[in-house]
Amino acid sequence: MHPAVASARRADSFFDGFDERFFEGPDGPVFYRIKGDGPPLVLLHGYPQTSAMWHAVAPRLAETYQVICPDLRGYGRSLKPATTPDHAPYSKRAMAGDVVALMSHLGHSRFLIGAHDRGGRVAHRLAADHPDKVIAFSVLDIAPTREMYREADSGFAHAYWHWYWLTLDAPFPETLIGADPDFYLLKKCGGMGNKSMDHFAAQALQEYLTSFRNPAAIHGACEDYRAAASIDIAHDDAETGKVQVPLLALWGADGVIAAHFDCLALWRERVADVQGWPLPGGHYLAEQSPDKVLAAWLPFFAEMMRRP
Repeated sequence: MHPAVASARRADSFFDGFDERFFEGPDGPVFYRIKGDGPPLVLLHGYPQTSAMWHAVAPRLAETYQVICPDLRGYGRSLKPATTPDHAPYSKRAMAGDVVALMSHLGHSRFLIGAHDRGGRVAHRLAADHPDKVIAFSVLDIAPTREMYREADSGFAHAYWHWYWLTLDAPFPETLIGADPDFYLLKKCGGMGNKSMDHFAAQALQEYLTSFRNPAAIHGACEDYRAAASIDIAHDDAETGKVQVPLLALWGADGVIAAHFDCLALWRERVADVQGWPLPGGHYLAEQSPDKVLAAWLPFFAEMMRRP
């Protein structure tokens, strides 16, 4: 056991009552956790994590919703397809396609989305490409990809160095990360506007480390960022209007997004119906401030379900 895991607090409950399943998607297997019998709510994780990041909020949500927590392609226990020169297999459109296929498999033609970080980019693309399928979505500590690149300055580039470094040609970042993936992940998760790593439960941290030791996961995550800087922006540029699906944008008051961007203004460039505000904490809000996330999400999702 890594010393960081040994010294981390253990969560009293970690996805108790959730089933762990695999869905054979169009391009390969998608791992997901699921619990609940209510309206469908899919939770999409960020980098460099897995669906384990939802352990502090998913059980409470599952009291009202059927909660589905997949690992995105390239991450965790889900598929890690071979890439192509244009990085299309790791585009947010491809990742969104996995989610649509999974939800269809579960019998859901429309659903809610809660998402963090990279998952928020997948949620944005899914709402743009499949507005008939998304009732509403909420994102944690993320602004739109294209607009963040447009507004980025040297201060942001220094804080979010991985945004640029991970896009370098393979196998440069993969080789360096692969030399000591535990060191890299812990260093990465210890930044991002977090004053400590105390909010990471031992069970989740163990899953992050185990998953990221897989060279295919390291490569998949790099491809995720390469796609974001190229084909994902091309998909953004091809849009002809704003996304019409309602959005709740939340961000960490102490995080990099708050320090360098007007998160609400950037989302309002892309989505017609946006509300949002900062929450206490840094980047990893679902683990650092789960009660605050739930206090925002529960009334928002309930209101969205009441809309005709």
